[in-house]
Amino acid sequence: MKITLVTGNWAKIAQAKEFLEPKGITVDNVKMDTIEIQADSVEEVAKYSAKWASEELKANVVKNDTGIMIDALDGFPAAYTHYVQDTIGMDGILKLMKGVKNRKAKFVQALAFCEYGKEPVSFVSVTEGEISLKKEGEHGWSWDFIFIPKGKDKTLACFEDSERLSLWNDTGYMQLLEYLEKNKKIEE
Repeated sequence: MKITLVTGNWAKIAQAKEFLEPKGITVDNVKMDTIEIQADSVEEVAKYSAKWASEELKANVVKNDTGIMIDALDGFPAAYTHYVQDTIGMDGILKLMKGVKNRKAKFVQALAFCEYGKEPVSFVSVTEGEISLKKEGEHGWSWDFIFIPKGKDKTLACFEDSERLSLWNDTGYMQLLEYLEKNKKIEE
């Protein structure tokens, strides 16, 4: 089986290869803009984008979408995380959170798999944590500078790549492998 990962993110590509290639799945990647619908859940966005990309590429596709959900903001920005990053950014979120005691937040990652010609399926994983009081760190990108993973006392951006990536609770590829094995797409 061959799967095309729709991303230009080197970390996502490395992670996909690490999980899938030992099971005999060929992984390649395409960096392309996909249609991202306006929806309330990252799962809906990922599934729609995966289906669209699968039809465009005529290939089996994996598309990942991630959103941060902040308790004190009623789960905002969730599926609108990318838009919020491009508009008010992390400084805007920190401003919204000024004086707020409840800093709990979580990253929700939806990994959508679409076999060409079929409907997509998705696998969700959650990384718990909280929003910092200020931006800190020098590694990573985007929300890494204000997100403190559960059990840590500094933001993701304070950790080198290898350690930072290990702090994510990303079970999407394990769930995908279970799905492929269960549905006889690959050998167990």
